[in-house]
Amino acid sequence: MTTADDMQELQKERRMGGEGVVSTRRELRRIDLTDFEDRFDEIADQLWQAATEVGFFQIVGHGIPQQDVDRAFAMSKALFDLPAEVKEQYPLRKADNAGYEYRSQVRPSIGVPDQKESYQITRPFMADLWPSDAELAGFRDAILGFEHECWALAMRLLSCFAVKLGFDRDFFTRAHDPEQDTYQSTLRLLHYFAVPEEARGTDAPWRAGAHTDFDVLTLLFQRDGQGGLEVLPGKEMETEEWTAVEPTSDSITCNIGDMLMRWSDDVLPSNFHRVRGPRAGENQDARYSIAYFAQANRDVVMTSPTDAWEPITARDYILQRIAANYGG
Repeated sequence: MTTADDMQELQKERRMGGEGVVSTRRELRRIDLTDFEDRFDEIADQLWQAATEVGFFQIVGHGIPQQDVDRAFAMSKALFDLPAEVKEQYPLRKADNAGYEYRSQVRPSIGVPDQKESYQITRPFMADLWPSDAELAGFRDAILGFEHECWALAMRLLSCFAVKLGFDRDFFTRAHDPEQDTYQSTLRLLHYFAVPEEARGTDAPWRAGAHTDFDVLTLLFQRDGQGGLEVLPGKEMETEEWTAVEPTSDSITCNIGDMLMRWSDDVLPSNFHRVRGPRAGENQDARYSIAYFAQANRDVVMTSPTDAWEPITARDYILQRIAANYGG
């Protein structure tokens, strides 16, 4: 059943379908995680400031070797290069957020499918969704290894937010336990399609419409020269003043999700972002990205620090957000 609050949220997202204005007056803060333990308090302060002011930031010195990132991107491209009939053997199961999808996600902000295909890895639900070694040798082990590196990094970042919110340092690590069958964090491989030759020289349509993420924290890996991501800090929402994010292979772009906004009693904002299609004169080749969505285990009960919200399980919260954004 769709509630009045759900409809209000749906209308809020639908408002975001226009061009708006792309501004150059704001840059995302780049935060260096080098010597993390020795600089914990300093890094926590930097993350908190960036998160509360913009909701987005980029991290460098994050500890995931570049060769591992490059290998994950190579495996992602190899997957999407497989014939359609192979990929379609592993279709997306929406209830588990696992498997392959092709142009099936319709954002309320634009009302048409995103111009992409993707493959979701959610550990407990992947048994029958992995390409075979004959189809793609080494894919499963490489991607699971990378997913674990992303989990470990996300937990380091979330330890800073836990302390700032008055929780103990391992609070979010316990809430995102990959050893449990209720684990629902997801690694998502993304391929945005190249502009067809016959359409080169014209502005391409949206690759992904404006939206917020439902999760606690998102890590986004991008490639040099494959731009398009734009973010909308809450202060600029009324004027729809978007900020373009410069993609670099050495950094990870991070953003606060709806779940952490709820868990922080709305202190940490979950803000809109989108992927704009390349305009005439820009790089109109394919765009690849990899996103890790840290989402608390399904059975974890999210309790408000100040009792501003009723307790809710992470599973029910995700379902509530889906209903709010997609009208039931």
